[in-house]
Amino acid sequence: MAHLVHGVVTVMLVFPGLSAPQKRERIRLWALALLARLAIQLVVKGKPTTQGPALLVVNHISWLDIVLLLASCNGRFISKSDIQHWPLIGRLAIAADTLFVERKSRRDAMRVVHQMVDSLRGGAILVIFPEATTSDGEQVLPFHANLFQAALSAHAPIVPVALRFFDKASGQLSLAPCYINQDTLLGSIWRTLSAPALCATLTFGAIEQARGRDRRTWAIDARDAVAALLPEHHSVT
Repeated sequence: MAHLVHGVVTVMLVFPGLSAPQKRERIRLWALALLARLAIQLVVKGKPTTQGPALLVVNHISWLDIVLLLASCNGRFISKSDIQHWPLIGRLAIAADTLFVERKSRRDAMRVVHQMVDSLRGGAILVIFPEATTSDGEQVLPFHANLFQAALSAHAPIVPVALRFFDKASGQLSLAPCYINQDTLLGSIWRTLSAPALCATLTFGAIEQARGRDRRTWAIDARDAVAALLPEHHSVT
């Protein structure tokens, strides 16, 4: 909690005097420090995306997913509008230049797609969770295709990214960080804090161009690409 509060204070008092690259570096270091406090080891596989334009498509397990990505790549997130109203976390999400979308509103989705196109044309890296919900991480749910339109319209590539959480000692899949079904945010946080030390793997796949695919076909193929990147076990070293 102290670390979250420190992040908010930094956003309010320090960020106004920083350049965009300085802000991104502060956010990256803050995310790494949070993972250390949670006893979560981050293992990055593949080549993280550092240059845009690119649309990162990631499977979604936990509130921790954003922290992992903030610690490993310079991306702008598209997230559900509810998060901006969460205590502390909402202020941090706004500081990270998150684009918020009201998922039940077709009109709002189109507004965000237009903003995404402008960002991609400007060379940005954007991050989406196209399952549009969280899962237990054992499988990848079907991808919603709407936000893929931004990559098509901007002629930008996508990058499949897969994440999973493992027990650090045994290498077995861990469900402790999951935020699904009737889980509450505080309950998920407490379960994560109470679990044995964890390892999170973040695997970056190959860059993919549309190559004539429409958004629905591309979404199906992207889902398969993310699923193919998921490791069965984490090697304990």
